[in-house]
Amino acid sequence: MIQGKKIVIGITGSIAAYKIPYLIRLLIREGAEVKVIMTPAATEFVTPLTLSTLSKNPVIIDPFTRSTGDWNNHVELGLWADLMVFAPVTANTLSKMANGTADNFLVTAYLSARCPVFIVPAMDMDMYNHPSTMRNLEILRSYGNFLIEPQTGELASGLSGPGRMEEPVNILNQLLDFFRSKENLKGKKVLITAGPTCEKIDAVRYIGNFSSGKMGFALAHEAASRGASVTLITGPSDQETSHPDIKRIDILSASEMLDHCLQIFPWSDLTIMSAAVADYRIKKPFDLKIKKNKDPLEITLIPTTDILAELGKMKKKNQVIIGFALESGNEIANAKRKMRSKNLDMIVLNSLNDQGAGFGGNTNKVTIITAKNKIFRGTLKDKTEVAKDILDIAVSEFYK
Repeated sequence: MIQGKKIVIGITGSIAAYKIPYLIRLLIREGAEVKVIMTPAATEFVTPLTLSTLSKNPVIIDPFTRSTGDWNNHVELGLWADLMVFAPVTANTLSKMANGTADNFLVTAYLSARCPVFIVPAMDMDMYNHPSTMRNLEILRSYGNFLIEPQTGELASGLSGPGRMEEPVNILNQLLDFFRSKENLKGKKVLITAGPTCEKIDAVRYIGNFSSGKMGFALAHEAASRGASVTLITGPSDQETSHPDIKRIDILSASEMLDHCLQIFPWSDLTIMSAAVADYRIKKPFDLKIKKNKDPLEITLIPTTDILAELGKMKKKNQVIIGFALESGNEIANAKRKMRSKNLDMIVLNSLNDQGAGFGGNTNKVTIITAKNKIFRGTLKDKTEVAKDILDIAVSEFYK
């Protein structure tokens, strides 16, 4: 899967650096072309000569190589790479990467990367568990980086706990899985909805909800990274799209979202309805701003059209629909009932009882249920990781 791929390995000053020569050998055996960047501190743990011999390329430490007179261009390296793997990454470098502190060549190359980036932390358990480290990891995930979690085991300090760098063979396997997943939606047309809808009350007010759109946007980027052609229909959200294979359509109301879905759905292979669509709208919105007075204000709400149900009625045999359910009680049963009544192939259940899940935040915890009654229970993860889980299951259930 990585034959001919151009991979940059970035090494920082951790004792775990001694494992990286083995990782480089594994990558070379798989046919990858490898270039190595080291921080000055990393050279105290493994020699540049060893790494240059194994990678068959000069090792870069500083912007200027005095022995040869060569200038090392971080921008060119960022354009050259198909993938960057930073391993091991210390707490210090995590902070620099998260905050853009470009005081060495490694971080400048990271900031110039246009390719996927994998980060492999290694540090003592108290450093890893520190709130600042957790925050920096969350920031780096939010940038779209991939995290290979450290393992729990014996550490260089003599303590035992989380912080031990993942073994090279397991790092390789995750990279192979990544490149394999890049193609598993190739040629598929994917429709995704995201964010809230806003139902007008008057010229300046509306009924809405707290959805940020983060889950839907994460799904859109993940589907596009797997080769799909994605149409993203989104309500108001400050999230951004960067992948060239995502066509974004911005809407305000549930009726606007319905209109666009009805136009696009017939040509979609996979549809994921993650938007938080309003269940009700104002029967007769006011054209002008309502003036405040002492009298009570009464407005009449009427149900919006159930977009998911409408698409379920239209679904053909070769189409797959995934819905979302937000529940607070009798959750599995309610989600299954929704899946059956709306002719869905899979449903993603969010619980209001799970701390850190749901609207607004960067994390989510979901239970995924298929129409064949398979149940996959997830843990609390960043929404980018949850998006991968959802699409991994969708691919394994419907496209293999």
